[in-house]
Amino acid sequence: MLDIQSLETWLWDAACAIRGPVDAPKFKDYILPLVFLKRLSDVFDDEIEYLSTEYSSRDLVLHLLEQERQSGQVHLVRFYLPENARWHAIRRHGVSGLGQFLTDAVRDTARENPSLQGVINMVDFNATAAGQRIISDEHLSNLIDVLSKHRLGLHDVEPDILGRAYEYLLRKFAEGQGQSAGEFYTPREVAIMMAHLLDPQPGMTVYDPTCGSGGLLIKCHLRLLETHGVKENGRLKLPSGVAPLRLFGQEINAATFAMARMNAVIHDLEADIRIGDTMRHPAFVDTVGRLQTFDRVTANPMWNQKFPVEIYENDPYERFTLGAPPSSSADWGWLQHMLASLNERGKMAVVLDTGAVSRGSGNQGSNRERDIRKAFVERDLIEAVILLPENLFYNTTAPGIILVVNRAKPRRGEILLINASQQFAKGRPKNYLTEEHITRIADIYHQWRVGANNHSPLHTIITTDEAARNDYNLSPSRYVSVNGKEDVLPLEEAVVRLQEAEEERAEADRELSQILQKLGLWR
Repeated sequence: MLDIQSLETWLWDAACAIRGPVDAPKFKDYILPLVFLKRLSDVFDDEIEYLSTEYSSRDLVLHLLEQERQSGQVHLVRFYLPENARWHAIRRHGVSGLGQFLTDAVRDTARENPSLQGVINMVDFNATAAGQRIISDEHLSNLIDVLSKHRLGLHDVEPDILGRAYEYLLRKFAEGQGQSAGEFYTPREVAIMMAHLLDPQPGMTVYDPTCGSGGLLIKCHLRLLETHGVKENGRLKLPSGVAPLRLFGQEINAATFAMARMNAVIHDLEADIRIGDTMRHPAFVDTVGRLQTFDRVTANPMWNQKFPVEIYENDPYERFTLGAPPSSSADWGWLQHMLASLNERGKMAVVLDTGAVSRGSGNQGSNRERDIRKAFVERDLIEAVILLPENLFYNTTAPGIILVVNRAKPRRGEILLINASQQFAKGRPKNYLTEEHITRIADIYHQWRVGANNHSPLHTIITTDEAARNDYNLSPSRYVSVNGKEDVLPLEEAVVRLQEAEEERAEADRELSQILQKLGLWR
């Protein structure tokens, strides 16, 4: 059984096999579909081997499988692999024409398995740019040789170990890609902590409206395995009678959507992942056009995303009843979409920019974000805010927060604030949370000290009245000082505040000009 270190080394060797003709951020485009295809092929071979024992004849199994395939309903195996997509055929092909052969293999696999359409067949291995092949047949052959060193069958690698190796390549891609990588990759340990906070229970529905490569959903599944699984042959499984989670996600980017679907299959999960623009066209609606609701929501939307205010003001799903956010930041737009997607007992954990819990507080007059935050507090929806350390995320050095919203708060009128800004280990190029950090933070949340013990060096519990007295500023660093450090405004946050101030000034100018026109003092 392969361990994670061996798999990571293997994937790094695969990346090195195509280094030169392909930039580092493009490694995943070629390696991940082939890792996925090899997993499908090796599992297919294992299933055929098992069925051959059951039926006492390999030829009979292949004959029955072909009959099923021609009828259009394959039940004997999870995915049917056409002959040219089976790994032994790929290895035998040789160098000449390999790019076209691989392209045909993934397209034929997608045609035989409709659920893999737009997932495995996203890349053209024979593609050219400026009249030149992007990756030559020779480099592809080297990549095939490296990937052939290990089997990825049912007994060769655990789904989560393979999934972690998959995430390793995504992380390496994120390190190379920088700014845009955070759109689809949440650091693994942050995702694990969010799953700890959400504490999913058997049979629950879990939704991520900006699911990226699917990591947050998968961590919820793995958390359920930790808390309710039993070991069989050294592998955690849910016992009979314990229902798995039902996972739902939407992703706007086609390539990232494909990664999410691949990631779910690699983990042997059934997940309903759909492509589309969640803010404009949410995919999960009922028969009369209302948003579907879920037990848990987990998400890391793009921070301070810009949307025109018209999206909020003309929303057919009635998501933004607590107010329209400014066009400079959609943070509280996303939070309202997720709130509308929670059922009456639902809970969500969302990663956002630190400014989401403080912008507008202390301003004279109205402020859109502060006013929406006020509405959340007055409705007693906000359960906890956790300030994360700096330099965890690949698209920014800013710290970020985890906001926990709970429609069924067991402790009414209270908000837990955790300043975890110093809970990290130094890494290169990014800091990270250790298992000890994750456990410490999650324990504070779940144990929820009250009375004389409601403070610690890391946390405090405030009332909603206290939040109101502080003008709905929920930044943990305002209430919990760590090592005497002052709260320093990150550059990204300063830029958003400036944009918001300019937007408010422009709106005030429009209102003033309308008044002057009515008075006949302005033309």
